[in-house]
Amino acid sequence: MNILIAIILGLVQGLCEFLPVSSSGHLVLLQNVFGVEENSLFFTIMLHAGTLVAVVVAYRAQLWGMIKAFFASFGLLFKGEWQRLRAHVRTDEMKKIWLLILATLVTVAMALVFRDVIDDSYEGKYLGFGFIVTAALLFLLNFTGKGSCDLRGMKWYKALGVGAIQGIAILPGISRSGATIAGASYMGLKREAAAEFSFLLSVPAILGSLVLELPDAVRAGAGSIDWLSVAVGTLVAAVSGYFAVRLMIKLIVNRKLNVFAFYTLILGLLVLLDQFVFNLVFSNPFAA
Repeated sequence: MNILIAIILGLVQGLCEFLPVSSSGHLVLLQNVFGVEENSLFFTIMLHAGTLVAVVVAYRAQLWGMIKAFFASFGLLFKGEWQRLRAHVRTDEMKKIWLLILATLVTVAMALVFRDVIDDSYEGKYLGFGFIVTAALLFLLNFTGKGSCDLRGMKWYKALGVGAIQGIAILPGISRSGATIAGASYMGLKREAAAEFSFLLSVPAILGSLVLELPDAVRAGAGSIDWLSVAVGTLVAAVSGYFAVRLMIKLIVNRKLNVFAFYTLILGLLVLLDQFVFNLVFSNPFAA
């Protein structure tokens, strides 16, 4: 690990977390290309923390509104103002919270059930297939129409469906943003609403990964961490992630995602070709 590699990986993480090309897939790919092994888990987690800062800044107004609504509900509960509380839990901000909680619970359940498969996948075993799945999701997005529903009209079972899709997108190569935006659009949400739900859903997803994985990552190699590289990579991820969010919103509105579909399709085919034929970066993942 050095500063230049940290900058490259931070830039890739920041851009790819919110553009529909899979940040985890690109990190796995580049870490194999650069031969980065030491403390790669800790470094990856800190890059995700950088993108968390990016989405919090980009959606600070919506997040602040939900935080105020959440604590206001406790205030009404403690005061015993039941009628106002019943009305309050049906406000737009509280509905967003419930939808995000439902989607996150499904993702967490899938992550726990399939943890061994997920851990195994970060060696790049299914990377090529993951990129191709992302391409298919983006191509299919062209046939879903514009959608007519915003987050106020989103049903609870649709949130569960998006959470399940996010659970699948934990696998490297499958874009979390691309999969969840596509999934929400398939279920009738407007593109802008689908993007907003996807980006807001990334906040508990990234926070959860930090809480679960950071202690183990620090214990595994806290003494040999290159803190300067980590700091630089995290900063680059945060700045590039913010601009990626803004760019993605514009692309969603203008329905210009085919370029990412072609890109991930070609990249997936190249990874599979290397895994099964050339073995320049990857060994055959299914060889005995």
